Parts: sequence; C-alpha cells; structure tokens
Amino acid sequence: MEHQNAVKEALNALYHHPDDTVRVQADRWLQTFQGTLDAWQVADNLLHDSSSNLETLIFCSQTLRSKVQRDFEELPPGAFQKLRESLTTLLKKFHKGPPKVRTQISIAVAALAVHVPAADWGDGGIVSWLRDEMNMHPEYVPGFLELLTVLPEETFNYKIAARPERRRQFEKELTSQMEAALSILTACLSITELKEQVLEAFASWLRLRHGIAGAVLASHPLVHAALSSLNCDPLSEASVNVISELIHHTASPSSGGISAQTPLIQVIVPQILSLKTHLRDSSKDEEDVKAIGRLFADVGDSYVELIATGSDESMVIVHALLEVTSHPEFDIASMTFNFWHSLQLMLTKRDSYSSLGIEASIEAERNRRLHIFQPAYRSLVSLVGFRVQYPEDYQGLSYEDLKEFKQTRYAVADVLIDAALILGGDTTLKILYMKLLEANAQTGSDLQEWRPAEAILFCIWAISNYVSAVEAEVMPQVMALLQNLPQQAQLLQTACLLVGAYSKWLNAAPASVSILPSIIRILMSGMGTSEDCAAAAALAFRHICDDCRKNLCGYFQGLFAIYCTAINGGGDYKVSAEDSLNLVEALGMVVTELPLEQAKEALKILCSSAASPLEEAAKEDLDKKHARELTVHIDRFAFLFRYVNHPEAVAAEINKHWAIFRVIFDTRPWDMRTMESLCRACKYAVRTSGRYIINTIGEMLAKIQFHYQQHHQPCFLYLSSEVIKIFGSDPSCADYLKNLIETLFAHTTCLMTSIKEVTARPDIADDCFLLASRCLRYCPHLFIPSPIFPPLVDCAMIGITVQHREACHSILTFLSDIFDLEKSVNEEQFVLIRDNIIVPRGPTITRILIASLAGALPSSRLDTVTYSLLALTRTYRLQAVGWAKESVSLIPRTALTETESTKFLQALSDVAYGADVNSLIGHVEELSDVCRRNRTVQDLVQAALKPLELNLVAAPVS
Repeated sequence: MEHQNAVKEALNALYHHPDDTVRVQADRWLQTFQGTLDAWQVADNLLHDSSSNLETLIFCSQTLRSKVQRDFEELPPGAFQKLRESLTTLLKKFHKGPPKVRTQISIAVAALAVHVPAADWGDGGIVSWLRDEMNMHPEYVPGFLELLTVLPEETFNYKIAARPERRRQFEKELTSQMEAALSILTACLSITELKEQVLEAFASWLRLRHGIAGAVLASHPLVHAALSSLNCDPLSEASVNVISELIHHTASPSSGGISAQTPLIQVIVPQILSLKTHLRDSSKDEEDVKAIGRLFADVGDSYVELIATGSDESMVIVHALLEVTSHPEFDIASMTFNFWHSLQLMLTKRDSYSSLGIEASIEAERNRRLHIFQPAYRSLVSLVGFRVQYPEDYQGLSYEDLKEFKQTRYAVADVLIDAALILGGDTTLKILYMKLLEANAQTGSDLQEWRPAEAILFCIWAISNYVSAVEAEVMPQVMALLQNLPQQAQLLQTACLLVGAYSKWLNAAPASVSILPSIIRILMSGMGTSEDCAAAAALAFRHICDDCRKNLCGYFQGLFAIYCTAINGGGDYKVSAEDSLNLVEALGMVVTELPLEQAKEALKILCSSAASPLEEAAKEDLDKKHARELTVHIDRFAFLFRYVNHPEAVAAEINKHWAIFRVIFDTRPWDMRTMESLCRACKYAVRTSGRYIINTIGEMLAKIQFHYQQHHQPCFLYLSSEVIKIFGSDPSCADYLKNLIETLFAHTTCLMTSIKEVTARPDIADDCFLLASRCLRYCPHLFIPSPIFPPLVDCAMIGITVQHREACHSILTFLSDIFDLEKSVNEEQFVLIRDNIIVPRGPTITRILIASLAGALPSSRLDTVTYSLLALTRTYRLQAVGWAKESVSLIPRTALTETESTKFLQALSDVAYGADVNSLIGHVEELSDVCRRNRTVQDLVQAALKPLELNLVAAPVS
C-alpha cells in the first residue's frame, strides 16, 4: 500500500503540480520505480483497483507491459500461470477501453507469449488458447481481437528481452498457427461493428509473410471483405492496409514469389486500377486520394520487375502511376518517385538481362524495353518540372518550410536524373529547353515572373552530369540566354550553379575561349547580388577553373584581380571567408597548368596576398587577435599548398613564409583553432612538396614536439601522421622521426592512464592511434623496436571501451594492424617483438573485446570489434580461442547458456582455420543480442568480464 500511494502521489505531482522542478523529480522517481521488483505487484494491484484514475491506469499498464517485455526473467519459474490469469482478467476488464490501457495490456500478453513456449499455453499455443477464450467469453471479443492484432507485431519487437533462439521459435509457432488465426478473424467478420478491427488484425498477420498459397488467399473471405471495402466512402483505412500488405505478401520470396501468387495478383490489381478515376475526383477526401496513391505506388514498387518487361498489362499500370505523379499534391505525387527510380534501374542495369546470355540478345531486348518506356519518361519530365518552382510567397517562408521546399527540389532532381538515364541527357535537355523558352517568353523584362524560368534552369542543372560535353544544339542557346536574364537573386543563383555544373561542356565547346569572358561576368554579377548567390558563383568559379584551366592560363592576372576584389570585400562583392576558399582553389588549379617558372611567380603573388595580413598582425599583439582573424588567411595558404601541383614552387613558398608560421606556432600554441589551421597548411605543404621541403621539416618537427608537450593539441599528431607517411622510409630522416614518435607517444601515454582520461581527450586518442597505425605501415623499423611500443599497446587496451566513435575506431584499427602485422611487414624480428608484447596481454585483450561485443560498446561498433577479434584469432589461432574460452567462461550461465557459448567458441575456432568470416558474424550478433537483452543481464555480464580491469603486464626487458 505504501508503494501504491507513493505512485499515485508521484503521478499527481507529474500531471498537476505547478512547479516544473517537482514535476521533473516525480518523473525521475517514477522511471526509477519502473525498474524495481516491486513494480510488478504495485502496477498489477492498481490496475485491478476500481478506484484508479486514468493517469494511474495508463502508467501502470505501461509499467506492466515494460516489465513483461524487459524483466520477465526476474519472476520465479512458476509465475507464468498467475501472470497470465491476471493479464487475461485485465484484458476482459478493459475490453471497452480506455484504448491506451487495453493496447498496453494486449502487448504485455503478446510479450509473455514470446517468452513462454507454445506448449505452456496448451495444445495449439496462444492462438488456440485465444480462440477458446473468445468462444467462452464472446462479450470480450473486442479486447481479444486487439491481442490477436499485436501478437504477430511482437515477433519483431526487439524490446522484448527474449533469447534469439526463442524469438525464432516464436516466429515458427505463429506461422504454424496462421490458419487458426485467419479462421478466428473470418468468424468475427459477421460482427459488422468489428469489421475494421478484423481487417487491421488480418493486415498484421500478413506481415509475417507466411507462404499461404495465392489461390487460397484469392478466394479468402477476408481478402474479399477488404476489396469490397475499397469502394466505401470514406475509404476504409484498414482495407487499404490489408491490400497494401497483400501486395507486399505476393512479392515476398518467403511467400513463393510472384509466380506462386499469380491468382491473388489477378484479383487485387484490377480492383486497384479501377480506383484510378478517384485520383481526379475533386470531391474525394484528400486522405482517401493519398491512400489510393499509396496502393498504386505499392503495385509499382512490388511488381517493377514484371512491369519492366513492357507488356500491355504493365503499361496500364505505368499510365496509372503517371496519373498519380501528375496529382497537384506533392505528398501524393512523390509516392511514385521510388518506382520511377527502380524501373530505371531495371531497364538500364545489365543484370536485368543476364538470363538472355548472348550479348546481341541482351542489347536488342534492352533497346526494345527502352523504346517502350521512353514516352512515359518524356511525360514524367513535363509532370515534375513545375514542382521546383518557388512559391509566390517564398520570401515569407519559415526555415522549416524553406528546408522542405529544398528537399522537394532535390527529390525532383533525382527523378529527372532517372529520366535522363532512360531518354539520354541530350534528349531530356531538349524537352527542358522548350519549357525554358516558354518560361522566358513569360518572364521578359518582368521581374515578378522570374520563377518559371528559374525552375527550368534548376532542372537543367539537375541533369548536367548526363548531358554530353559535345552537345551543340541546345547548350549554346542556354548559355546565350543566361546573359540576358533579369538580375533577380534566386534566378542568378541558379544560373551560377548551372554554369558551374556545365564546366566540362564549356571546356569542350568550340567557342570556349570566346564564351568564357561572358560566363565570368555572370559569376561576378552573382558575387555582388546576395550571400547565397555569391556562394553559388564562387563554387561555379572553382568548377570552371578546374575544367577550363588550360583555356584560362592566359587570364591569370584578370582572375587574380577578381579574387583580390572578392576577398577584400571590394566591388560590393558578398563572398564569405569560407566561400572565398573556392576562389583560392580555383586559382590554384589554374596555376598548376602554368609552366614551372610562371607557376612560381603566380604562387608567389597568391601567397604574398595571404601572408601580408598575417605579417601585419604579427607587428601588433598577435596573442590578443581573435582566431578567425588569422585562420582565414592561413586557410588560404592551406588551399594553395593543396591545389597547386608544383612541388618545387610550393616548397619555395613554405620555406619563404616559414618565418611567419614559426611566429604563430610560438605565439599561439594554446589556441586550438589557429593551430588546427596552421597544421593543415603544413600538412598540405608536406604532402605536395615531398622531399623538396626537407630543409624546413626538421624545425617543423621540433616545434610540434615542443608545443605538444605543453599544450596537447591533437592537430600536432595528425601533422606528424602526414610527415610519417611522406618521410617514414627516408633514412636521412630516421633520427628526426624516431625522436618525434617517441616524444609524442611517451607524452600521450602519460596523459591517458585510465578510461576516464581517454574519454576526456577523445581527439588526442583518435589522432594518436591514427599516427600509430601510420608508423606501423611506414616506419615499423623505428616504431616496433622502440621502448614506447609496449606502453602504447597498454594505452590502446585502456581505451578500447571509449564511447567516442572515432577514437574507439582508431584504437581498434591500431590493434588490428598489430595483429595483422604480417600483411604489411613480414620481417621475423618485428613479428617476434610483436608476439612478445601481445601474447602476455592476449587474455586481457580478448576479455575486453568480448566485453565490448557483450555491451561495453554500442552495438553499432560490432563490425569493428569483430574484426579485431578475428585478426587476433587468425594470428594466434588455438591460443586465441583458448583466451576467448577463458573469457566466456566468466559469464554467468543465467546470462549466457552453455549451448550459446559453445556455438560462439566453435565459430571462432572455425574462423581461426580459414572458415568464412560471415559464419562468425552471425554468432557474434547472437552473443551480443543475448548479453544485451535487458539492463540487468548486461550489467551482470559486464560485472563478470570487468573490461576496465586491465591486469597490465610489465614490458619485457630488451
């Protein structure tokens, strides 16, 4: 009673107390209470108590449902009968509602059935038990019908803490009881007021995808009841759900596939096609039209392989789907978009014709089908183009509405790409160009009518990758038209995007050199119109300089003048600092095409423009500058070093400007943003220059070592990774690099002596072990014999269970690289050192990896952890299997049975001797599922495996 009163008081506080703090405390208390053993009895008592109010009933029904799903193992072995009796009584009590309570009780009974074998319910399992209850108590049929509805849904509910083997068994039990369930539902059809509920239950059972013969379903009373309800006004939602599930059922391999279900398909498809007239019926409710559209889309998606044959019958379906696509409501029209994509894949992919064998036959059949479907895709282009048009009130759109509008445009762009793949990009372009001429005629000089032209330009942008570079009929006209468009922001933005997208065409055009100046003027106009427009123009500028770089070599001074104006904010340009990097990249690509001496001069000019502001800042108090004032210029260096592919020229500039880099390194090593920017610039300088930068590399590494020990910036580690990659095998750099890695790793291992410290510094852990993997690959002769190697392995062991995704991945990859050492470094001395380090730690590493599979890490990391365990096992074979056996034996048998552990260990043993990896993955997933099935079990497993208890061994004496 004390607990019951406490629950009532907490619920009262949660729903009615004026103080937010009190409500939050009440909510926390109730959540904690739901996890206790007392919650079973309290929830049950309050549900049976006639004085409980609705809030109490809902909370207690949810609690009881949750307890049955997650904590059934808490109950003593004989509790099933009493629990079932109590739940059955409650289901009868609430057979008329409240609906929320009845649903929760129904789910609880269904979850109980998942836990308990069919034999415990009597002959025939839960369905026969349910039939007997309905026969004995016909007045409670509505409540029992809801249970019959949720029963198959719980088959795939992974909130239920059942073992995988029991879950599979339950699915088999239900499929074997399918006929009995359908006979119950058929009997209930005679009760008119229950028809909707019966059909919903039928739809639920169809989701099991059990192989009922098509001929049986074609004449089944439940199917005919659903089909007859399609003509109701308003449309029966339950009947639509049934027909939708029947469509999916007929296409499911487990049901025998389409050929086995032909009798049923021949019954349902004509009925659906007869609804086509409703799509244009303005008096029809929108929800009904949406439901009809959904059925057409289901037919298209499920039978696309049949439709792709191009038979007369399939074309009837295609024309009906075009009708859905033409519906003015985008939510309805877009239901068909997946079909058009799937059909495009069926028509264009070679795999669709592989059964024909001979190449000539494949090509002939492919051309025949494309010819049949091309008219439909031509219509499709016309039907979707208008949907990307800006609404008249576009300026008043909220952020969410604007986001939705952009998603609509990209969805339409995908459909246009599908059309271009069927029709050919050039043909699609011609269709759109005719629309553009119409739109342009409407626009004229009227700024208010820019929207139709902008929409078609967007469509032309969307198919840019599919228009040939030598198209000579339409694109010259489009480019000419762009030069006469009204100066409207959205229109100009799309024009800039289009220009950038067709950069390859511009490069190949016979009149490329004469066209480019006018195109550049469009982009300059865009840079001065709005920020969004300037961003599009800068991006287009980059694409054009990339693809037309040879044609632009003679215009470097002019391009540099545009760049200077843009980055200095002159000419009313609105290019942001971030977008200006597109301009830097663009010029870098043009400089790459210049002869070396000219490239050196051009790069000198560009680097000077980036260095000047930094040098000016250095004359003042550099320490007090905002990071953004420096990084905007340093990032330009980074882009120049990255995109100017002249190693000598880049080396000359990094050497020349190293003085200002040194000043920034020494003045602001505490500033993460500035250091990241500076290290990025150095990284690209190292990557591009290679050995040409040898004179500067020594001082660069000295700065990294010194400042890392003081300020622990992760970027120093990733810059070191790049240096290792370039110079790792260079004997002249061996002393530098050995000193570098020993200093960096020694300091990092001191920083991360516990999982708490690794968790606090995930970026350092990530970059540290990325660097370590690089060392294994590029300078194993410096790294593996080093005294820092064993402590770094220990540090990796400490960090395996870090929750940060990237850090965890880097640590596990490093360990896998060690286990797989023979793949990259097959030198016996290194393998021997590796074995001396790993073998003593093997049992601990294995225990931590198995704990990670069993819940110490999220299930999303299973693949990475599994690979590490696999690599360990394939290297150490039976020894590793022994370590795994030792670890698994720690798990209590209440959590993992002898059979379950034996299956896992056998799979591991098989893989150790070359068995298919996929066989292990299934068993790993099963082990993970069993050990995570509820919080109690997961805690029990982790307490047994102790992943944070490392038992680190002393490093062997060398």
